[in-house]
Amino acid sequence: MIKIYGIPNCDTMKKARKWLDNNNLEYEFHDYKKLGVPEKNLKQWVKKAGWEVVLNKRGTTWRKLDDDIKNNIDESSAMQVMKENPSAIKRPILENGKALLIGFKEDEYKTLL
Repeated sequence: MIKIYGIPNCDTMKKARKWLDNNNLEYEFHDYKKLGVPEKNLKQWVKKAGWEVVLNKRGTTWRKLDDDIKNNIDESSAMQVMKENPSAIKRPILENGKALLIGFKEDEYKTLL
């Protein structure tokens, strides 16, 4: 079963969910805002993809962080930022038991799903 993590109002999430719907793929949606992010999952994503990939440095959540935090970010502090601010996690994150996809790239979805 496909599980997709993110926030519902994110444009990239909307694209990913629309792609899944258009391709008749069933999935479960996990809303970061309502349900938070399970620490176990966050650790797995960071282990598989690296914290630099999982941390969203393009969003407003990142830009609003104190410069001292941003300038001294490492895995430990990135984990803390993502736990406290789920919007600082790149979206969407999709798991299907075989693949972990971070962000939405249609070519990757076609190949791996």
